[in-house]
Amino acid sequence: MNRRSPRVLVTGGAGFIGSHITDALLGQGYDVTIYDSLDPQVHGAGRKRPDYLHPDVRLMVGDICDRERLQGALEGMEVVYHQAGAVGVAQSMYDILRYTKTNTLGAATLLDIVANEKHTVRKMIVASSMTIYGEGAYRCATHGIVYPQLRRTEQLEQHQWELHCPQCGVPVIPQATGEEKPIHPTSIYAINKRDHEEMFLSIGRAYGIPTVALRYFSVYGPRQALSNPYTGVAAIFSSSLLNGNAPLIYEDGLQSRDFTHISDVVQANLLALEKDEANYQVFNVGTGRPFTICDIACALAEHLGVKTEANITHKFRAGDIRHCYADISKARRLLGYEPKVSFAEGVAELVEWVRHQKAEDNLTKAASELEQRGLAR
Repeated sequence: MNRRSPRVLVTGGAGFIGSHITDALLGQGYDVTIYDSLDPQVHGAGRKRPDYLHPDVRLMVGDICDRERLQGALEGMEVVYHQAGAVGVAQSMYDILRYTKTNTLGAATLLDIVANEKHTVRKMIVASSMTIYGEGAYRCATHGIVYPQLRRTEQLEQHQWELHCPQCGVPVIPQATGEEKPIHPTSIYAINKRDHEEMFLSIGRAYGIPTVALRYFSVYGPRQALSNPYTGVAAIFSSSLLNGNAPLIYEDGLQSRDFTHISDVVQANLLALEKDEANYQVFNVGTGRPFTICDIACALAEHLGVKTEANITHKFRAGDIRHCYADISKARRLLGYEPKVSFAEGVAELVEWVRHQKAEDNLTKAASELEQRGLAR
C-alpha cells in the first residue's frame, strides 16, 4: 500500500478471527470499521457488542446480504477484509440455504457493490479455507504425489479410515498440501469458501483491484465461540471439558489437521495487505505441522488438569476428510510469513483463556442432529 493508514472495513470483524485482525490493524494505526451481523449462534441471543472489541473500533451491525447498509459501510473504505461467513462443515450439510445465502450470496452482495457503484476500494483480502482441498496430498511408493478423492461410505462402514492410491490401491502417506493441489470441496461450507475465493479473485482481476485469498487451516485461540458446537475443534473440546464431559471424537481420533494459532493467521493477513507480491495470489496459512485430533484433546485435558478421556466413537460424518496439513513454502517465499507460535505454547494460552470462560456444551445435541439426518453413523 502506498499510504500509511488507509481506512479498512472488516466484515465479520466482531468474530474470532476478524476481531484479532482488527486489533492488529488498530495497533498499526489503521482506521478500522467492523461490519457484523452479531449472529446469535456465535454471539448469544442478546447480540451485544463483544467485550473484547477495542473501544476505538466502529461497529456497524448489519446482514451481509443487506446491500444498502453494506454499501454505506463501504463508503470511503480503501481496504476490505472479508471475514464474514457462517462457519461449520457438519452443520452446512443440512443448513444449506442459510450457509449459501450468508457465504456465497453475502460475498456476491459485496462484490456487486464494488462492480456497480462508486467506491474507493484499493485492495481486498478474503478468508478462504483448507476445506476447499477436500483430502490433502498423499505419497504413493509407486506413483509419487497423488490426490485421492473422498472415501467411499462402504470403506468407512468397515472402519477402514486411511487413504489408498487412486491408481494402484496401496496405502498412501500424508504429505504437506500445496496451493497447486486440485480442489475438491466435500461439504456445502467448503463449496461456499471456494466460491468466496474464486469470486473475489475474478472480480479483483477484472476491475484491477489487488485481491488476496488466504486459505486458513485449523485456527484456534482466544475468543472462539465455545458454545457453538460447529466452530473449531479446539473450542468444541474445550467446552466439553469445561462442563466435565468427554470430548466426542469421530473415527479413531488419528485423523490429522494443521492447528494454527490465531496470531499467525493475523500475521499472514497483515503481510497480505502490505506486500505487493501477494496481489492476485492464493496462500496457505498454517504451520506445516500435523497433529491428530486425539493430540489436541489430550493436550487440552492435560492443561486444564482434568482426567476426562475422549469418547472415540468410531463413527464417521458425511464430508469429513482424513488428513490435511499445509505446505507454507509459497507464503514464506512471497510474503515472508513464518509461524511463530508452537502447538504447546498455543494450547497453553488457549487454556489460560478458557479457564475464565463459561460455555454451554451443545456437542451432544449437535451430534444427535447429525445422526437423525443420517450424516453421522
